[in-house]
Amino acid sequence: MAGISTHVLDTDRGRPASGVRIDFSMMEDGKWRLMRSVVTNADGRTDKPILPGGEAKVGQYELVFHVTDYLKARSGTAEADIFIDDPVVRFAIFDAKQHYHVPMLCAPGSFTTYRGS
Repeated sequence: MAGISTHVLDTDRGRPASGVRIDFSMMEDGKWRLMRSVVTNADGRTDKPILPGGEAKVGQYELVFHVTDYLKARSGTAEADIFIDDPVVRFAIFDAKQHYHVPMLCAPGSFTTYRGS
């Protein structure tokens, strides 16, 4: 399975983060071009891959995880507790035949990402 997928986990609460908007962009002619916006489902995942394998190509990509609204909506989280807002993850694809999974682990005071499987 090639392409790009993601999911968002609320590590502070130990559960998927549903309702998080993710903007997906690709670098074209030196500028970021928004390809699509998606929202995470009840499992913290997108209903479809961010980029299906048939559309994948070598290049630079960007995911903007709009987690600030999600964190503000949670009970018990004050706006002052939110340290980083809407993290941006930029990465490159060098082999379009591979699968790239980019998870986002979030909490009010930290964010973590990595290349998943």
